[in-house]
Amino acid sequence: MIWSRIAGTGSYLPERLVTNAELARTMDTSDEWIHSRTGIRQRYIAAESESSSDLALRACQAALLAADTPASEVDLIIFATSTPDQIFPSSACLLQAKLGIKGGAAFDIQAVCSGFVYALSIADKFIRSGQSRCALVVGAEVFSRILDWNDRATAVLFGDGAGAVVLRAEPNPGILGSVLRADGSQAKILSVPGTVCGGQVKGTAFVQMDGQGVFKFAVRVLDEVARETLLQCGLGVTDVDWFIPHQANVRILDATAKRLGIPAERVVVTVDRHANTSAASVPLALDCAVRDGRIKRGQRVMLAAVGGGFTWGAAVLEY
Repeated sequence: MIWSRIAGTGSYLPERLVTNAELARTMDTSDEWIHSRTGIRQRYIAAESESSSDLALRACQAALLAADTPASEVDLIIFATSTPDQIFPSSACLLQAKLGIKGGAAFDIQAVCSGFVYALSIADKFIRSGQSRCALVVGAEVFSRILDWNDRATAVLFGDGAGAVVLRAEPNPGILGSVLRADGSQAKILSVPGTVCGGQVKGTAFVQMDGQGVFKFAVRVLDEVARETLLQCGLGVTDVDWFIPHQANVRILDATAKRLGIPAERVVVTVDRHANTSAASVPLALDCAVRDGRIKRGQRVMLAAVGGGFTWGAAVLEY
């Protein structure tokens, strides 16, 4: 039996660090106001010259190094992003060129904050079916480009960054199962309702969010999809060593873990340092926990995310 298994992880954050105190100098907010409501202390913002594929390149290079795998062995790239470099070609194709490789499939996935879990599940199917032997799965965002920096309800929540994994075909268990879900009827509670028409932006190109609506929906579906995925894998909550939820807001993280019965010490939290990096948040948190030694080989990890669409999903893996 063929399994897909994570051979290496990597991440990248832009150089510019922006604290809550810095934001308070330009908008009606404070460190206490932001931290008490979100758990966020700081975020990283990409330079004007940096695109999503630039951030992704650095994360992928780190993941390939950790996996001791040359880029030439990669035969599949799935790039999760809501902030692509351009309308087309895909950021995945641009990333492929920056890696100096060609020939393998490369495409983007747009599921907002659930993007990395969606991409990982798809790559798993490619590998299990024998269509791929070595995949790069990356989530990267420059969300700072789609924020209204006069709107403290949204601007303080997000940051830029990238996270990636190398997924290889192996005889030993890796990704044990995954579940993906969506409900387009909930689109209005979190969206960027704009498009390009005739060279002009039609609608708005800024994030729009109903915070309370997102909180209630997110906590419910994260609990449901986590349980559904564990059931698919024949596992219980106590079989999970580490839980890595989407890093949106510490209140959502805490409420979800409490509903699942997962103790706080088994939840990986990076939202305080990175803010919400959308599709990058789960792989960023995964890489942090691998590199600081918390996540060890043989341990079971559950990933879960929810994002605009509305989309949500979970995956359970043996690291």
